[in-house]
Amino acid sequence: MAGLNVAPKRKEIYKYEAPWTLYSMNWSVRPDKRFRLAIGSFVEEYNNKVQVISLDEDSAEFSAKSTFDHPYPTTKIMWIPDAKGVFPDLLATSGDYLRIWKAGEPDTRLECLLNNNKNSDFCAPLTSFDWNEVEPNLIGTSSIDTTCTIWGLETGQVVGRVGGPGVAGHVKTQLIAHDKEVYDIAFSRAGGGRDMFASVGADGSVRMFDLRHLEHSTIIYEDPQHRPLLRLAWNRQDPSYLATISMDACEVVILDVRVPCTPVARLSNHRACVNGIAWAPHSSCHICTAGDDHQALIWDIQQMPRAIEDPILAYTAAEGEINQIQWGATQPDWIAICYNRSLEILRV
Repeated sequence: MAGLNVAPKRKEIYKYEAPWTLYSMNWSVRPDKRFRLAIGSFVEEYNNKVQVISLDEDSAEFSAKSTFDHPYPTTKIMWIPDAKGVFPDLLATSGDYLRIWKAGEPDTRLECLLNNNKNSDFCAPLTSFDWNEVEPNLIGTSSIDTTCTIWGLETGQVVGRVGGPGVAGHVKTQLIAHDKEVYDIAFSRAGGGRDMFASVGADGSVRMFDLRHLEHSTIIYEDPQHRPLLRLAWNRQDPSYLATISMDACEVVILDVRVPCTPVARLSNHRACVNGIAWAPHSSCHICTAGDDHQALIWDIQQMPRAIEDPILAYTAAEGEINQIQWGATQPDWIAICYNRSLEILRV
């Protein structure tokens, strides 16, 4: 890759090799932490790890800034969506429970563990969660027990106070969202961006909810073969569009909430099952998909509803199946992918 005796030019790909197989990963959002990500191990036992890594742009190397223990693999990691850097430097993880952590170098510490089943010895593992961009005091979780829970956080927002109030959380609402396990949840930017969210699950449906009217939900889409839907992602510029993937499917379905139940596009160039979807943070017509065929594909969907035949960019991770993809909100020129023990960030 790096040529010998070549004048230093900005690299297109940076790679980090973790000590363990990777699954969850996400970009930091703070403006003062440009190339910072959190990554989570996938080890099939109780003891797992989360690591905060950062790219040194001078040396062009990633290094671990903080490593901490996590029970079971994290199903998702997110940093607080704080583009102005006014909140405490928090990240959240889901697994057996939702945990909020205060990032530090080298010590990241647990701020709070949020558990909604107080009277049971058994927890219902969380499959995913989303952190509301408009109202960072709201986090929604999805669980295998068919429910979604919306948590309200109190983040003790006086930044810089030592030993000040920590982070606490309370249940704002819990609802039975699906007939079977719920696999993903995502807040929509529609209607102010605070109250609307959607979920997908093992019953094969995409359902839309409004926190102001939780007595009913809207089914936006149902998989024709009733296959479980594993992921959903809202277009980050146009809240009419969302993408979803079904289990073991080689295609991504794009939906328009104004035309329920009929996909407005299908992106079907992957040659093995799709594992991840990420919309561009800065464009309404670009989406990246990644899968077991080792490929990350970027699509331009502005031709919709005409068929989208081919991606505009393709990247192949020669060494492994890509199981995670994230497009950084504050770094729109960079996409991050995970495969095996490797994290790569790719300039697009």
